[in-house]
Amino acid sequence: MRITEALDRHSDTGVLLLRLFTGARLIYGVADNVLQWHHMLQFRDFLSAYGFPFPLAAAVICVYTQLVAGLMIILGWHTRFAAMLMIINFIIALAVVHRSDSFEQMTPALALLFACILFFFQGAGRYAVDKTAVPEQSKSS
Repeated sequence: MRITEALDRHSDTGVLLLRLFTGARLIYGVADNVLQWHHMLQFRDFLSAYGFPFPLAAAVICVYTQLVAGLMIILGWHTRFAAMLMIINFIIALAVVHRSDSFEQMTPALALLFACILFFFQGAGRYAVDKTAVPEQSKSS
């Protein structure tokens, strides 16, 4: 058996591992805001400094969207929808908050953005609650 054949057979394991890491990182990134209201208020002030309208509402929506999307990605439940929400979230973050950052400083947000882009196109893979994997194309004779 060739190594590439074995890797192809287990490619969903790679998607699962990336889902677990990405979802955990999304949750970790907002856990302090969920668990301690004063952190949410600090995030509100941060968003206000960047000119976001309705900064408290924006903070709450952003935090809970990221929390729920992280859980959905971990579970593999409506992964493409969760990924789409995070793609929007990270494009806004990169365009508004990180636009003057160096590439190195943008890398964490970019990594999460591109992981979510992969999930948007690929789906959750075989090991998922709703099994949204892209079906293999049938081989024609």
